[in-house]
Parts: sequence; C-alpha cells; structure tokens
Amino acid sequence: MIIQHTPIKRIQTGALLVVLFLTFSACRGRTAGTTPLPSETAVPTIEQISHPGIYEGYSQALYKEWSKTSQYVTVRDGTKLAVDIYRPVQDGKPVSTPLPVIWTHNRYHRENGVLNYSLKELLAHGYIIASVDVRGGGASFGTQQEPFSPEETRDAYDITEWFAAQPWCDGNIGMWGISYLGITQYMAASTRPPHLKAIFPEMAMFDMYSFAYPGGVFHNDFLTHWGTLTKEIDTYGTPVDEDRDGSLLNAASQEHKANRDVYMLAFSAPYRDSADPVLEKGFYQVISPSSYLNEVKDSGIAIYHWAGWYDMYTRDALLWFNNLYNPQRIVIGPWSHTGSGFLDGTAEHLRWYDYWLKGIDNRIMQDAPIYYYTMGAPSRLGWNSAWQWPLPGEQPTNYYFRGESSGSVKSVNDGALSLSAPASGTGKDDYQVDYSTTTGTSTRWDNGAGGSFAYADMTGNDRKGLTYTTPPLAEVVEVTGHPIAHLWITLTARDGDFFVYLEDISEIGISQYITEGTLRASHRALSTPSYNNLGLPYHRSYAEDLADLPGQPVELVFDLLPTSYAFDVGHRIRVTITCADKDNALTQELNPPPTVSLYREVDHASYIVLPILPNP
Repeated sequence: MIIQHTPIKRIQTGALLVVLFLTFSACRGRTAGTTPLPSETAVPTIEQISHPGIYEGYSQALYKEWSKTSQYVTVRDGTKLAVDIYRPVQDGKPVSTPLPVIWTHNRYHRENGVLNYSLKELLAHGYIIASVDVRGGGASFGTQQEPFSPEETRDAYDITEWFAAQPWCDGNIGMWGISYLGITQYMAASTRPPHLKAIFPEMAMFDMYSFAYPGGVFHNDFLTHWGTLTKEIDTYGTPVDEDRDGSLLNAASQEHKANRDVYMLAFSAPYRDSADPVLEKGFYQVISPSSYLNEVKDSGIAIYHWAGWYDMYTRDALLWFNNLYNPQRIVIGPWSHTGSGFLDGTAEHLRWYDYWLKGIDNRIMQDAPIYYYTMGAPSRLGWNSAWQWPLPGEQPTNYYFRGESSGSVKSVNDGALSLSAPASGTGKDDYQVDYSTTTGTSTRWDNGAGGSFAYADMTGNDRKGLTYTTPPLAEVVEVTGHPIAHLWITLTARDGDFFVYLEDISEIGISQYITEGTLRASHRALSTPSYNNLGLPYHRSYAEDLADLPGQPVELVFDLLPTSYAFDVGHRIRVTITCADKDNALTQELNPPPTVSLYREVDHASYIVLPILPNP
C-alpha cells in the first residue's frame, strides 16, 4: 500500500533523473528566433494582492514572445562557458529597453528546465532568463575537480558581472534553480558580485558532510546514482549557436574526461576533516556551502529559501535561515525534492524579483518571514506563518520508551511510548541486528537522486525492529520542529548504525513515515559547531573524535529531520529503531549480527523529545 503524506492530494512525483531536476523545458534543440509565450493579459488589475502564492495587480505581463541565443563567455582563467540567453520579444525583435537578468549555474545541461513552471511568466513580465553550463559540464570547457569548486564559484562572479555589463541588462541580477542549481546560488553569493541583488535557492544544501555522511553513515545509494548520472551527462551537451559543426562541443567533452568521480570523492572522505590529495586541505572545508556562511552573510544579498518537509535538505534550509541576517524569507511545504504544489511558486518568484530587481513595493518583506505547511490532522492542516524558528510556542516533550506492550504491532518487542518516565527498577530490550531493514526505494533520498517518492506502509520494517507506540490519541498532537532521540545502548560489537523513525499509525494500523534520524555509534561525541545549530546535538565527526563502544551503556543523542505534522485523534505515535537501511545507507554487515540492548530504566532512560505545539 502506498501512503500519501497529506490528506488532500498526493505530492507530485516522478521517476526523474537527477540530471533533469527541472525537465519541463520546451527549448531543447531550438534555434534563435521568436517563440510565443503563454497568452497573458496586459490589462492592469485594479485590486493589488500580494500574499504567499497570490500576486496580482503589481506588475503586468507585457510580452508574448521570446527569443533564444547561445554563446560562449570567457571567464578570468580563459575557460569558455556555454550560455543560453532568453529575451522577451516585441514587434519581432528582442526588447531594447535594458531589463533585469535572472540566471542559473546549471550542472545538468543549461537547456533543461529553463522554460519551466515560472520562467515563462517572468519573461512575459520583462525579465531576461539565462542558463550557464558549469565548467566541466554540458558544452562548457574545463574540468570539474569537485562539486562546488572554488573555480566554479569564481565563474559565478564573472558571469554575473558579464551579464550586468551587457547593453540589454539594467544591472540588476538575480538567480534561480533547485538542488545543485540552488547550492550554486549560495556559492555565488559568497563571492559578493556587486550586481547580484537577489537569489531564490530551492531545496539546497547547507552542510555537505552531514548530507554525504548523516551521523557518520555513508549515503551510498544516493551517491552511487548521482555519481553515475553526472559521469554520463558529462559525455555530451548542446552546442552553442556559433558551434555549427559541433567541434567546440567535442573539444569541451574531451576535457570533461578529466572530471573526478564524485562518488569516489565522497567515499574517500569519511570524516569531516578528511583531506583531499588534490585540494591539499580538508575536502568538506573547501566544497561545503556552510564553509562560506560568513561570506554569504556579509554579501547582504536577499535570499528566498524554498524547502519541503520530505526533501533531503529541510534542516539545511532552516540552518541557512537562522544563520543569516540578509533580507530573507523561507517557505517549507509538504513536498519532496522533485515534487511541488500546494503553493504557487510562479507568484513567489515574481513577487521576489519584482521587489528586489525592479523596486516594486509589493509588501513581500512585510510578511512574516517563515511560511510553513502543517500536515496530518484535518483540523491543523494548512499554511502557517511565523517570525522565528524554532517556534516560540514549542514545548519540548519527552516520550519515554517503556516495556509495556502497545498491542499495535508484532515487532521484536512491541513496547510502549509514554509521557511517564520509568519510576523504578531496571529494563532493557534486546535486538539482534537485522540487516534487511529498509525504508524502501521511493524515499526522500531516492527522490533526490531522480527516483520516485512514495513511502509504502512501514509496518513490515517496524516488525523487524524495536518499536515504541502510544495508545490511540485522545486529542490532536502537533509536532512542529526538530525531534531529538536519546538512546542508552550497549552492543556486542565495537560499532553500529542506529536509525530512528517517527511514524503515524492510523486507526487501521497503517504505519506512515514522517521523519528520521541516523547516527553511527562511534560518532556519538558531541561538539559545539561554529554556527547556530538551532540547539540541536552536533557531532563534529573528526577522525580523532571516533570512539568504539565500551562494555557499559552509552547515550546516543541525535536529531531527526524537522517536520510539521499533526497526529489525529484515534491515531498513534510510533518510534521505530533499526540498525540498517539497506536500500539507502552503507552499513557494515557482521556475521553473526551483533545484539543491541536498549535501556529503559531509571538511570538510563531512553526517550524521544518531540517539539509539541499546544492545542489552541
């Protein structure tokens, strides 16, 4: 059975390749010329409306056609980058009045995704759209030594200022794009180009290490697929207009053969302080966007963070938001990496760029800067706004793991999840590790690598793990924020991986995935990060921090990805604990499998902290 994540409609998904995050493009193979834009009214709307997802009356769609040209632009070190430029057309010619430019630094071929859900509308409203192949990709020359390299980031500065110098540009530059194309926006901002005024990164990373090795556990499946696909697309591209015989594209593709294997780069860097033989310094220090936090902060560039509760980078978006004092907004909706819906993204792009690139006072900065969607119970379902995160009304509440049977699932232990702490005595649950446990092949991680998104009923996985489940709820319980797990454990091995899942159990027993957290026990040491980590446990994961498990109980403390979910009356809250996610993470399999003891006694009480919002 496939479980929907909101009661109103299934999130849009599809088995898309990661290289085609925005593959709604209608421009592949076009030559320069004019192409009709969607029919748009140019009649001013009398009433002006500017709210999240609703934007009317502040600007007009004046242009009904567009033209596309492509060319090479040479950056500071002599590398030629392929650039596509889309300009509004009037009376059969590109508009001569200088206009703002919105561009993307594209890892997945510059022609893909350009005329997607919102960009045609922006062309109609008087914006120039551009897409640039990153060095080492598409038709651009050069090689990619690593993702988000210093060379690639310096290219973003050069390209931004090149656009600003063109006679058809009015000097106001913005950026757009999702995933890699979102991350390159933060990286571009870190170089502080004088003419870059506003960016709109969607589903974008903050910390590379925490993504590649969440809790120290390697995201093998995602990185395998992403590494394979990026290697494949680097063998071809689309020539620019001047390259009529394809010889320049062929020469660029030959240079791409020297691109380094991104899978091996990550696999060979298992610690946050892992060095790279080519970089001669810390791998993550160089390529992680979080390394450039201060530079992004000092840029003053306006930032609209766009995130989804079932995306890979939900925590990342909130870390960006809480660590910057730039003019900014954040939206977090009930969607995955390639899913969308529930809010008009076209309106939000236009509101953002109108305000920051055209100076239209549409009041977007008067709204509360956080706009998020609460999933689950119909009584709480829908959009909410806030001025700060974590929410000021949040009440961190301990739910303890107890030995009483919940009667809800035939798991290894079928324990209870209770607001009452252990009062006396001792207790523990023993669990022989089952390496077949999995969240499936349609997870948030699969979707981020271009796969589908639809978590199946988690009951089968629950049966193979330790579970702790509440009685049926007498009232709605809303969890909005970052759950934190506290596990007291011993293990009959030196190390092991721990996966904690928060689930909603329906009245008929269906187990619905809500969120998850991961920690490798040897990475359990807590540290203080150099940035605002939202008060969450932080594992530095330097090589020197690792420690084998001792013979006595130790506490593992780690957060789950944030969520906003209301558990309905009659439903149950369940926490499931396993030691493997075979379809998504790389866990060393021991033979025979070791045994975990999870403690639930007075001196070693295991529990999960849920950020509860009181009932209104």
